[in-house]
Amino acid sequence: MGGIMKVLNVTRYQTPTLFVSLLLIVLFWVYTFFMEGGFNFGIDFQAGINLTAELPDTANEEAIRDALAEYNPRIQTVGTEGNRYIIRIADDETTGNFQQTISKAVGSSLTSRFGQAQIISEEYIGTSFAGSLATQTIWATLIALGLILLYVWIRFKFNYAVSAIIAIFHDVLFLLGFIGAVQLEFSTATIAAVLTIIGYSLNDTIVIFDRIRENSRILKEKGFNEVIDISVTQSLSRTLITSVTTLLAVLAILVFAVGTIRDFALSLTVGIIVGTYSSVFVASPILLVWHNRDVKRIHRKLATPEAVAGTVAVHKPKAIVPDPVKQTAEEIAEATERRRAKAMKKKKKK
Repeated sequence: MGGIMKVLNVTRYQTPTLFVSLLLIVLFWVYTFFMEGGFNFGIDFQAGINLTAELPDTANEEAIRDALAEYNPRIQTVGTEGNRYIIRIADDETTGNFQQTISKAVGSSLTSRFGQAQIISEEYIGTSFAGSLATQTIWATLIALGLILLYVWIRFKFNYAVSAIIAIFHDVLFLLGFIGAVQLEFSTATIAAVLTIIGYSLNDTIVIFDRIRENSRILKEKGFNEVIDISVTQSLSRTLITSVTTLLAVLAILVFAVGTIRDFALSLTVGIIVGTYSSVFVASPILLVWHNRDVKRIHRKLATPEAVAGTVAVHKPKAIVPDPVKQTAEEIAEATERRRAKAMKKKKKK
């Protein structure tokens, strides 16, 4: 196998790749809050009114924003004709009968500025609804992550589950940071994109983890870092083909769509790239770090006076002191689970 396939040394670059990921996430979030003033929340998460207006060809986003400056609006062009706009105005809770008052005032201001203006549709989201929707979204995301943790824990082991969840958090934080930094509208479509990327990234990670688990049983003479490198190399072609195929479809939407759908496609594009990256350069290195931590714990335990005394008494040091580095990931994980179960029993007895 070694002569046919060139193994990529992925684990060698675990420190710089994790550092770059963390740095980009921090930069995105700092830029979002300190340079842009926070996320660009849409009408779904911020109480206010959405007005769709049809204006003459002389109108543009900057002119509309100038005409409605007192309301601090957010303007978005709709369609390819360039004469239809979505105007979002937040509810400051100081204006009585907000929907009717603002709708009439906006129509009047646009007519006086451009000669004619037609309000085609309007949509109002109240404060309580926007707040409850945000809360429900947070809970839905947390529940999804909890179920994913449980699923991976049952299918693999706890160390695999934690590694997968860390990779998913990486993807979510990166994607949300990017959305905030470029000021894409944060709407229900954004949540749909995030949940989609969670599933997509998890699928890639599961494929690689499944290969790691299989190889850790077959390649017992290899170190665990070598097992990870071999497993990632074996899964890489499948991962890249899936990602490129999906990207082709999403990029078509990104190029030809407009408005919210285009933002959704852009979020998916970034998410697919980041999800593929994290499956290889985040989830697997985290699993290796966990494995090495367990190996060191076993070394420390075997180095205690009690372990040494027991070894001398039996006169079978080789049988009692196995080389923990040669243990597979499954054996390390099972040993960890047994220690955890014993600790829980002791706590219950106390």
